[in-house]
Amino acid sequence: MRPLKTEIMTDPLFQPLTIRHVTFKNRFMSTSHACGLEEGGMPKERYQRYHEEKARGGIGLTMFGGSSNVALDSPSVFQQLYVGDDEVIPYLTQFSKRVHQYGAAIMCQITHLGRRGEPYAGHWLPTIGPSAIRETLHRSFPKEMDDDDIARVVKAYGQSARRCKEGGLDGIETLGNSHLIGQFLSPSTNKRTDTYGGSLENRCRFGLMVFEEIRRQAGDDFLVGFRCAIDEAMQEGLSQDECIEIALVFERSGYIDFFNGNYGRMDTLLGLAVDNMPGMASPIAPWLQSVGAFKREVNLPVFHAARITDIATARHSIQEGLLDMVAMTRAHIADPHLVKKLADGREDEIRPCVGATHCMSPQRPVCLHNPATGREIKMPQTVQPSDGPQRKAVIVGGGPAGLEAARVLGERGHQVVLFEAAPKLGGQILMGVQASWRADLAGIVDWRSNEAKRLGVDVRTSQYAELEDVLAEDPDIVIIATGGVPDLDWLEGVEHCTSAWDFLTGNAAVGEEVLIYDGTGRHPALQCSKHAATSGAKTTLVSIDGEMAAELTYAERAIWKQNIYEAGVNMTFDHRLIRIEKDGNRLTATLTNEATGQIAERTVDQVVVEHGTIPADDLYHSLREHSGNNGVTDLDTLLSNARQPTGAGFELHRIGDAVASRNIAAAVYDALRLCHVM
Repeated sequence: MRPLKTEIMTDPLFQPLTIRHVTFKNRFMSTSHACGLEEGGMPKERYQRYHEEKARGGIGLTMFGGSSNVALDSPSVFQQLYVGDDEVIPYLTQFSKRVHQYGAAIMCQITHLGRRGEPYAGHWLPTIGPSAIRETLHRSFPKEMDDDDIARVVKAYGQSARRCKEGGLDGIETLGNSHLIGQFLSPSTNKRTDTYGGSLENRCRFGLMVFEEIRRQAGDDFLVGFRCAIDEAMQEGLSQDECIEIALVFERSGYIDFFNGNYGRMDTLLGLAVDNMPGMASPIAPWLQSVGAFKREVNLPVFHAARITDIATARHSIQEGLLDMVAMTRAHIADPHLVKKLADGREDEIRPCVGATHCMSPQRPVCLHNPATGREIKMPQTVQPSDGPQRKAVIVGGGPAGLEAARVLGERGHQVVLFEAAPKLGGQILMGVQASWRADLAGIVDWRSNEAKRLGVDVRTSQYAELEDVLAEDPDIVIIATGGVPDLDWLEGVEHCTSAWDFLTGNAAVGEEVLIYDGTGRHPALQCSKHAATSGAKTTLVSIDGEMAAELTYAERAIWKQNIYEAGVNMTFDHRLIRIEKDGNRLTATLTNEATGQIAERTVDQVVVEHGTIPADDLYHSLREHSGNNGVTDLDTLLSNARQPTGAGFELHRIGDAVASRNIAAAVYDALRLCHVM
């Protein structure tokens, strides 16, 4: 039901906020992040379209340019923008016009990485910092800055802010937390004994000089913010009281207009993944109360982002005065149109952010279950109805690939039947949510199930579809999304092993001493290891890779490391499983060292093997001769965003793990790019 105009007018989230001369039309924002779409350090077409979609979707403020570099010795470590010369201005001008046409505001984050840089990136210049203290995450030994360095960098900040203003932006923010300004502020990274170190007043000096120069070059008719720590949450770092004291110093200067609060540090892997950008392993909005306490002590508006994924939490943060702008950054990656959907009374259609942190992978900003994000040039965020005749589509398989195909074809206006052999939809996701911190993955299935219902998809669970069942529907389109089965036949002694599937679903009991073999570097083996250890088994994780969770994002890896260490799992890397043999009542696993070729044996009670899947494709092959395209998906046509060629008979395709063992993101992308032109 569409909300009444009075309801929108009284909703805290839709109240305007004015800071200086800029009025934000609502309280929704997306914070600056390195989205990975830059080209040569510039925000060109792909970059702009990604943010434009949020503006089209109703957001009040989109901030871009996470960690945009102001100087040559702040290198692009994670695909940041470069605002250190005038080349960027024409792109900013185009960008700001694009966003402003929808009534949204636009800002850029500018920064100097300081010791967070890498000496072997960019121009191969030494990193710099207030003191020569190494950062473990980016591994640099910085040069201690002298007065010339300080003067040069201060000027660079001001010049970068001026460029942003000339490009038509509404403002900028500087990133303090763990970056150069924050490195001066924190006693853990600033050991100086001159006028820039020691007392809190001295440690604030560099940052105040930066903001003074920004104001001098950008003027007063330009918003300037400070993204700062509200609590560094470490023994030698800044406490919440000290962070508040620092904030008041900057507030009294008159140079800044708002704060954007960060919790913790980002100079360690765990700090970045747990404190700074928490995912599904963390509760919703874990630092909201701390930010609220910070806001009570300052007078300037406060922004904040950290796993605020749902509308109820966002509304609470504004209504209770904990925030002035609520940043739903990853929620907008999942659904850039969430504000418009909310305003139109379609909250139940908002694609949820499940906190999977796939958007922090090298493929960022790709969402685990929104394949259009970051691909706006080719992929639609809103699937349009077909301009051709209604067709009948049969989809076999109700995992993420099949459900996405059903959703997209339903949006196109086609008649859709979906067969699922299991009593519940979800496929392998149903295993992923068991005995794991990844329970929120269920949202991927729940949303698509609800969308299928809304779109009138005929969902038939507990129905194993065979050739005759598909042909009986007289389809125009058949999509095989039957997934895969555990890949085990390569293993000598396979009859003695337990598949990860059987282990996680409870079809196999947990032995007293268990060896988990990880042949993929994905989630299942780690999930099995935690399950075994917490069940009381003496557990060893053996991986073919040289590190844990090699195929996962750094955020997922950090959480799994925490889980596996806490569970007391023993670990062996760089070993390949080649054989399992019966040894009395026990099993002997033979392993080979990938580095040396040496053979080793482990005798245990149970060997659990994770080696991905092989396609469950019997139905697909039996359908090929009946199809008009022999089941062939033409790749040139697929990548050109055109409708697939077909002959007499139905159009047959397979997607997801029914093709090859891949992840959820690949499965739903298969479905979207194939089906949105059908």
